Amino acid sequence: LLTDEHKLIRETARTWVKKEVTPIVEEACQNAQFPKQWIKGLANIGAFGPTIPAEYGGAGLDYISYGLLMQELERGDSGLRSTASVQSSLVMYPIYSFGSEEQKRKYLPGLAKGDLVGCFGLTEPNHGSDPSSMVTNIVDKGDYYVLNGSKMWISNAPFADIAVVWAKDESGVVRGMVVERGSEGFSTPEIKGKWSLRASATGELVFNNVRVPKQNVFPNVKGLKGPLSCLNSARFGIAW
Repeated sequence: LLTDEHKLIRETARTWVKKEVTPIVEEACQNAQFPKQWIKGLANIGAFGPTIPAEYGGAGLDYISYGLLMQELERGDSGLRSTASVQSSLVMYPIYSFGSEEQKRKYLPGLAKGDLVGCFGLTEPNHGSDPSSMVTNIVDKGDYYVLNGSKMWISNAPFADIAVVWAKDESGVVRGMVVERGSEGFSTPEIKGKWSLRASATGELVFNNVRVPKQNVFPNVKGLKGPLSCLNSARFGIAW
């Protein structure tokens, strides 16, 4: 049922996993460390945003290709697949689907090449599978928003360059935005002592009066449709 291209994609991913992941993954899990060299490797095999069009740095592949890539990464380690899944489905997908042209061109090529790593801030300490109850919020201050709140169990958070964050505006509508590392009041403490996904990095996102420029907010989505559509994309890969 697979095309020759599908088989080549699968074989390329499998070869890389066997060479670069399998020999060190046991030690990485035991030490609860994510080997940073995997980032460039994942980019090189096209695992970051494979369905994103080539004009934005993606490979322009179909969803079967995305599924095959996720299956081969999972075969090596679930934490590895999680890292790629977050980058593709939870960071690149919303920027491509809901972002402005400026946002797409600013972030997507770097994410595809592994020069930038992203994370996805939806789950909160007291609101996991009920995102509508989130308390993280933004307040309009004219040419920027002020963001306050926190997110929990965030894959890639400890070393992510950008975070796709979902928060409620003053009318209670959920909005999505890109928050860059280095923003004053934004921190990403790492969560220690995990019993699973130990070879991936997990942390919190903490926002203490963080200024978010208005051009960083997604113009093309409002409400829970935004984050839930990202989760649908991620679940497709997880199903594989």
